Amino acid sequence: MSAAASTLAAEVLLEVRDLELAYGTAPALWGVSIEVRAGELLSIVGPNGAGKTTLINAIAGIQPVRAGRLVFDGGDITRLPPHRFCGAGIAIVPEGRRLFTAMTVRENLELGSYLPEAKAHRRESLATALALFPALEARLASPAGELSGGQQQMVAIARALMARPRLLLLDEPSLGLAPLVVRDVLAAVQRVNDDGMTVLLVEQNVAMAMAVADRAYVLEEGRIVGEGEPQELLARPEIQRAYLGL
Repeated sequence: MSAAASTLAAEVLLEVRDLELAYGTAPALWGVSIEVRAGELLSIVGPNGAGKTTLINAIAGIQPVRAGRLVFDGGDITRLPPHRFCGAGIAIVPEGRRLFTAMTVRENLELGSYLPEAKAHRRESLATALALFPALEARLASPAGELSGGQQQMVAIARALMARPRLLLLDEPSLGLAPLVVRDVLAAVQRVNDDGMTVLLVEQNVAMAMAVADRAYVLEEGRIVGEGEPQELLARPEIQRAYLGL
């Protein structure tokens, strides 16, 4: 566990309480409850179709919920308009990155700091992002669409950090990337967490997600079926069979 997570383990930054969500008449999440503690790196793992992206989109305000509550830093944000979630301190790196590929890397990054408070610190935040991802400095004037998949993922993470969030949401950051690139991206996420950023990581790659997490939840068919520290979860035979092929 990171030093920040150890120090602040008792402080809950985000509570998801009995969350239910449906697409039309098709239920997607049933009674999902999780908590994210300030300063920790929390992973949510599960197979395709488990509801991981649905859950993280609900936490980001992208997907409206049918029932339950989202409580962030003690305040109920369940019914906030989507654009207010960023202002509350939540930023998401969506699955597939979703960059503006015709715009330059610099322009994509600056879009992350559009809110007044973040804009006031834009130069400082950009310097921090480039220190985290040095490969981007030489590509600031390049269209984002010309970058490699790994570099695009770096831009997506850096763009979210430009908003100066208190909670960083990552949806499948390893998707479509080579193993060595995944290692570098996850190392950067760990450095951000070590500096005090609270991180919620959603991943299908269970081994990778467990390797970096302080705690984890297992989501299956829209329900939480396990929670605890990574070593504890990985020792459970049903987790080994379902997710690690053992």
